[in-house]
Amino acid sequence: MNQTERRKYLISTLLAEEDRYKNIEIPDNENEQKQLLQALFNVRAPKYVSEEFIKIQNEYLKETIKNKGVTDYTSLIPIKKNIYLWQGDITTLKCGAIVNAANSGMTGCWQPCHNCIDNCIHTYSGIQLRDYCAKIMEEQGYPEPTGVAKITPAFNLPCKYVIHTVGPIVQNSLTQKHKRQLASCYNSCLKIANDNNVDSIAFCCISTGVFGFPQKEAAKIAIKTVNEYKNETNSKIDIIFNVFKDEDKKYYEELLQQI
Repeated sequence: MNQTERRKYLISTLLAEEDRYKNIEIPDNENEQKQLLQALFNVRAPKYVSEEFIKIQNEYLKETIKNKGVTDYTSLIPIKKNIYLWQGDITTLKCGAIVNAANSGMTGCWQPCHNCIDNCIHTYSGIQLRDYCAKIMEEQGYPEPTGVAKITPAFNLPCKYVIHTVGPIVQNSLTQKHKRQLASCYNSCLKIANDNNVDSIAFCCISTGVFGFPQKEAAKIAIKTVNEYKNETNSKIDIIFNVFKDEDKKYYEELLQQI
């Protein structure tokens, strides 16, 4: 199968799962096919799927990520000892673990094609990630608290693990509680990474998107917390601060020069 054949197979299989999709036709346009497939991934509840589907999905996603271009973090130049700053798509980063800014449901973003990191990570990891997270949450029996972390396999992503953490939501003014919660996110991710012998971890800008945490203040807390953790524990874990926006890159460049 080529990529087009795989994509059409995946779409047709997912459409056949639900009667409400029976009038949806697969578009001829490649980009529209990709959007439809992502949307179907995003809204699909955890449930059984055939081994054939998983095999073809895995082949499709691995080829898609390869075509986007994989970056091995070891090819980057550190900005400080064991600390890297990288601007790019975190789903293409090869490292020990990447951090997902999750919501309290912990099963990904259910909004079709939403441009958040939670959506992207779950989309390119594959449907196995939602299934895995759903089992964790069913066993837990309550929503994920803010500031803790959980680790899962990365499935089709080039990293080995995904570490999920729920950051604070800043709706009005920023408070000291918000700051403590964000610092707890970074500490929890670092601890669980070290507990699982992860040699490198890529942090996204936790809580700075729709969760509303001011970007520069978040960068300050991220750098301070990571630096204190490494000093206190003598951890040798490599840190990659992953940014997507130019504004965040500027903040991290400025702040990292000060440590």
